[in-house]
Amino acid sequence: METLWAYMRLFLLFLALPAISALKFDIQAHPGSESASKERCIRNFVAKDQLVVVTAIVGGSKGDGQQLNMHIKDAVGNEYGRPKDVVGENRYAFTSHADSAFDVCFENILTASLHKITDHAVMNPTRHVELDIDIGADAKDWSAVQAHEKLKPVEADLRRIEETVGEIVAEMDYLRGREQKLRDTNESTNERVKWFAFGTMGMLVGLGIWQVIYLRAYFRSKHLI
Repeated sequence: METLWAYMRLFLLFLALPAISALKFDIQAHPGSESASKERCIRNFVAKDQLVVVTAIVGGSKGDGQQLNMHIKDAVGNEYGRPKDVVGENRYAFTSHADSAFDVCFENILTASLHKITDHAVMNPTRHVELDIDIGADAKDWSAVQAHEKLKPVEADLRRIEETVGEIVAEMDYLRGREQKLRDTNESTNERVKWFAFGTMGMLVGLGIWQVIYLRAYFRSKHLI
């Protein structure tokens, strides 16, 4: 019993910990004519009507010969923003329109001003990007919720844990529904393959019988049998 409570406490502590990890990378600048092949995209999955907050901290400064553009879109054609010349800390929030994967794409383009800065130009100019994506309960500003609803810190943490658990349950239900659909499709496919095999065997047996009857009639007409 004590071991069970220990595991439960560890689980609640894990849920209570804030998301502190972020993706960090450098993106090299390139001429604008090659932008289609130089985008770097980060993909994630989101359920319909979920809040998503994208936080991008971009190094550099405007006018340094580079222009970093962002493009936030999903796999079904919805667009959530195309900010241009992103520098510093930027936060973009949107509500998803469909159960789909969404991409946060970056593209770093060389500008004409770089060729005029001969003293400080570099051979391979890059921009450093730190990206953090929060979805659902993690995307909410719980400090504002706590202040607005006058909740105690423990109550705010419990509310966040409750919403997180609710999202996990909803995701499990979604995965269970997907598994049910895949199982139904598999069973339907097996049934169709079975009847197709029976039909093929019947056709082959019928064709064999017809060939025997035809050849017997042909040989009899020729008085060979």
